Amino acid sequence: MELQMAADELKTVINRLRRAEGQIAGVIRMIEEGRDCEDVVTQLSAASRALDRAGFAIIATGLQHCLTDGDLSSGEDREQLRARLEKLFLSLA
Repeated sequence: MELQMAADELKTVINRLRRAEGQIAGVIRMIEEGRDCEDVVTQLSAASRALDRAGFAIIATGLQHCLTDGDLSSGEDREQLRARLEKLFLSLA
């Protein structure tokens, strides 16, 4: 399944990933500086949520594309497609 996203959707996903990238860099700095464990975990949780939201946005876009039968033209039946999409969702759970 190719990643095909509209420019505005792509911008949103990239912004979420950049936010997560900054948060992860912050976590690394916090650990190197010996910061409080609770602060580190809070920042790590925020990074994890940003990554999850980016992943869900990508999957939702894929679903939208699939619902228009974009992938079914490759010979894949609906059940195979459903199984692939379910696997993607579960990978973020």
